[in-house]
Amino acid sequence: MAFTVVYDANVLYPNTLRDLLIRIAQSGLVHAKWTNEILDETITAIGRNRPDIPSEKLERLRSLMNGAIRDVLVSDYEPLIEGLKLPDLKDRHVLAAAIKAGAQVIVTRNLKDFPAACLEPWGVEAKSPDAFVLDQVGIRVQTVAAAIRQIADSRTNPPESVDDILRQLEHNGLVESITALRAP
Repeated sequence: MAFTVVYDANVLYPNTLRDLLIRIAQSGLVHAKWTNEILDETITAIGRNRPDIPSEKLERLRSLMNGAIRDVLVSDYEPLIEGLKLPDLKDRHVLAAAIKAGAQVIVTRNLKDFPAACLEPWGVEAKSPDAFVLDQVGIRVQTVAAAIRQIADSRTNPPESVDDILRQLEHNGLVESITALRAP
């Protein structure tokens, strides 16, 4: 049985990274979770940085994301928020969702905001997207490679190669993961 992870908004923001993380979950390697609040942060950031994307397309993205993974949304986590201690109080909802979902890992770029001492009592660990994907490469490299191939195959306008996708993921911070995938 796959273990449960919560994807933080900052790892769902970059398009290619988001696509890879969703495909990893779809493969069954992990059971991914997020909340409407996490998606609100993601969609707001995309809209702020890409004002050329109409709000209807952003809402369609939300719908597609929620439909991409079975049982992805965590709800009823809000009562846990007040009792949690983290350096940034605005991140407590992510930990609350992880606790409610029984997640073992929070995948986030903000590791400093999720110190081990605050997560340990809940049996949760924070991992960078690179460390998380590298773990998945170590578990089943063929599955991660197939997900990257699927992303490349889905990009037709303009067409993108597997090398294009690998470069984008490297740019998104997956340096060690991509190095491992490129190793003979």
